[in-house]
Amino acid sequence: MGDKKKKTFMFIRLVSAAGTGFFYVKRKSAKKVAEKLEFRKYDPR
Repeated sequence: MGDKKKKTFMFIRLVSAAGTGFFYVKRKSAKKVAEKLEFRKYDPR
C-alpha cells in the first residue's frame, strides 16, 4: 500500500467586497487555518 499524504495547502477564494464579482485565489497553509482572511487588494472593475 502507498503511503497517504495529507494536504499541506488549501486554495481559498478572496471575493471583492465592492460586489463586482472580482476575486483572487490564495494558497493558505491547512495547518494554520484559524481565522478569516481579510486583505485590501486592487479591484480592476
